[in-house]
Amino acid sequence: MKKIGLLGGSFNPAHGGHRAISLFAKEALGLDEVWWLVSPGNPLKPTKGMAPLPARLVQAQHIARRAPIRATAIERHLRTRYTVDTLRALTLRYPRNRFIWLMGADNLAQFGQWRDWRGIARQMPIAVIARPGYDSVARGSVAMSWLRRFVRSARQSADWTNWRPPALVLLRFRPDPRSATLLRQADPLWHREYEATCARDPLTRRYVI
Repeated sequence: MKKIGLLGGSFNPAHGGHRAISLFAKEALGLDEVWWLVSPGNPLKPTKGMAPLPARLVQAQHIARRAPIRATAIERHLRTRYTVDTLRALTLRYPRNRFIWLMGADNLAQFGQWRDWRGIARQMPIAVIARPGYDSVARGSVAMSWLRRFVRSARQSADWTNWRPPALVLLRFRPDPRSATLLRQADPLWHREYEATCARDPLTRRYVI
């Protein structure tokens, strides 16, 4: 049995902040690996300014190199658009793995807008990692008002495989100001560097084009 943390997102682009919180979560939760689920298209984000999936995947793999992190576009292969469907499909595809959903406090703040977010919480434990400027909004969110009763102590975070969902743990992490938005503002055409490179998915073993 492998213990896998799942971090979803557009990764437009991936950056050192993603890597830092992934390695932090690996240690805090006793994970074997973290999988970055590079989304073909986030239903809550505009398509304008979204770099092509192959470029985002190649760049994410570059950021994740030499770390126990796999950047994958398996959602395209699974033909899933919503997280609740992706998690269900991954659980069926990898029955010997134990999964925990990872997200920043910024995502928790708008978690109540996700399709069947309660269904996500019932599928697997969730670990929320602090993000500067979002913690107070996240704690006062609609989703948190329901999830609050299922919060586990951070001191027990390594025992998450024994938890019965819904289960939520809030992990404190040193402030990291890096963000994809700021990187895009500094270099809107960042993805052109990677457009000529083929991306092979580490899970499906297929090339993403």
